[in-house]
Amino acid sequence: MKRFAACLFTTLLLAPSFAFAEEEPQTTEAAADSTVLFDGTSIDGWKGREDLWSVEDGQIVGRTTEANPIDANTFLIWKGDVPENFELTVWFKIEAGNSGIQYRSKIVDEAKFIVGGYQADIDFTNRFAGILYEERGRGILAQRGHRVTITADGKKQDETFADGKELANAIHPGQWNEFRVVAKGNRLQHFINGTMTAEVIDEQSEKSSSDGVIALQLHVGPPMTVRFKNISLQK
Repeated sequence: MKRFAACLFTTLLLAPSFAFAEEEPQTTEAAADSTVLFDGTSIDGWKGREDLWSVEDGQIVGRTTEANPIDANTFLIWKGDVPENFELTVWFKIEAGNSGIQYRSKIVDEAKFIVGGYQADIDFTNRFAGILYEERGRGILAQRGHRVTITADGKKQDETFADGKELANAIHPGQWNEFRVVAKGNRLQHFINGTMTAEVIDEQSEKSSSDGVIALQLHVGPPMTVRFKNISLQK
């Protein structure tokens, strides 16, 4: 028994140590043809409600409180041009509530900064994170782990390529995660921390979108905080 205990003690000494501190996902350096949408110091290139959006510690922060609730989803909207085909990379940390990254979207209400269109979904409960949702449109287009073709008549051909619950294990609420959206033609793909979470081929021309704005969401409901940084757009 003593010999076993000594061996166990030696093994523990030699075993690698594990740090449980928050770790950011590894990313590659921005490509030469990338455009940085947030410089870490100001949101001059964006428009939204000034009482809800701010810059803190090099991050865009959206925050609602009990004293300052919202009565509809509202957005921080990028004012620059967006190419038809692109790869959008955004790091996010959600601390409560529901959020998302809009792309190829339309401004529905200029005064209230309300947007509708494709959304790369984010939520603190990890129920919806990674799915493809259409804000103020057709709703959920693809669940996590699904590849969906939407035909010209609006029907869905749904294929499962991964287990949605297993994909959720690689998404970390309350920590930094990297969200990448790839939009090429009518094919839309979502990746979180390097793994594809959803894909849609949208052939419903009367409702699909080939261009539009990029925006960040604050969701109606209980008080919430969401943070964004390292936002870049690659043609």
